[in-house]
Amino acid sequence: MTTIRKHLLTAFAALSVGALSIGAHAQSTSQPQAPEGRYSHAEHQQKRAEFAAKRAEAAARRAAKLHDELKITPAQEAAWNAFVASMKPAARHAGGQRPDRAAWASLSAPQRMEKHIEMQKRRTAAMEQRLGALNSFYAVLTPEQKKTFDEKAVRLQGHFGKHRGMRGGWQQRGDGDTARG
Repeated sequence: MTTIRKHLLTAFAALSVGALSIGAHAQSTSQPQAPEGRYSHAEHQQKRAEFAAKRAEAAARRAAKLHDELKITPAQEAAWNAFVASMKPAARHAGGQRPDRAAWASLSAPQRMEKHIEMQKRRTAAMEQRLGALNSFYAVLTPEQKKTFDEKAVRLQGHFGKHRGMRGGWQQRGDGDTARG
């Protein structure tokens, strides 16, 4: 009988110590903390700005490299500048502000689909403008320049004006750029 009593007291003491340690831990961490690796809104905005600056810098380097490879003449410079300007990404959500998450969630399924179609129409219009600038620029190139441009165009379209997100793109690199953009 005394052996059972000793085992029960030992088990009770162990459970009591465990319960007290859990209670003490709960009191010491009562303040909610952000998970590791998460940024505050201000930090997130700063990271986005830094990333955008790196993308713009990388795009400028690639444009300068292509300019040199194409051997753009002074007569072609205006068309080149118009082309490069048209390929820069538009301001985020240009042509209409996307509703916040709560407003978006309050829309019905057909209304959300209509909003998606409107956004796609804006993207298509922007691409059509880029195509116009591309055609104007392409028309002033010599046959040799057109050949060089055609070889580089696949990579160029992936770098200028296409939102690829943080994961990067599928285009093959080869210029040694480490910045995504």
